Amino acid sequence: MTEMSRHTAAQPRRPGLLLKLLAAGLVLLLVPQVNAQQDPRLPTTTSEDIQKFCTNIADPARDQRYLLQKQELEKLRSDVDSRIEVLEARKAEYEDWLKRRNDFLERAQAGLVDIYKTMKADAAAPQLQEMNVEIAAAIIMKLPARQSGLILSEMDPQKAGVISMIISSAANPNTSKDRS
Repeated sequence: MTEMSRHTAAQPRRPGLLLKLLAAGLVLLLVPQVNAQQDPRLPTTTSEDIQKFCTNIADPARDQRYLLQKQELEKLRSDVDSRIEVLEARKAEYEDWLKRRNDFLERAQAGLVDIYKTMKADAAAPQLQEMNVEIAAAIIMKLPARQSGLILSEMDPQKAGVISMIISSAANPNTSKDRS
């Protein structure tokens, strides 16, 4: 028994491997050498053949391009969806923080109003005059009308005028809530 027959008898499951090796060897024998001239019996490629080839592969190429674009769009969509989730989480955190802040400001402002309710007008006016005009206007708005009038009369006329303008614009229903 020869070495080849013993090898194939030991591996009867790979008859295709031997055929593939033989086919590869035949292909290598049939390939012309680099410097050899082209066989005149082989068909020549014309521009019409090239045009037919390109026409035949245009649809599969387009389909492949569409598939690649679709995959890219799906990846982008998933990125956008994950960013939206992050933004929604941050929005929820911000809304929670804003609610806590507003609750604190309401309590602080209520406390300030209570403090100024007990003060005399001539003592409250200089302090309110030094505050931010919007905060001073908010406090004066929450005080009883008589006390607010007395405080405004004790203030610098220009500052009292600005505070009065803020209070009147806050009471005007046509005033936009958006300052921009």
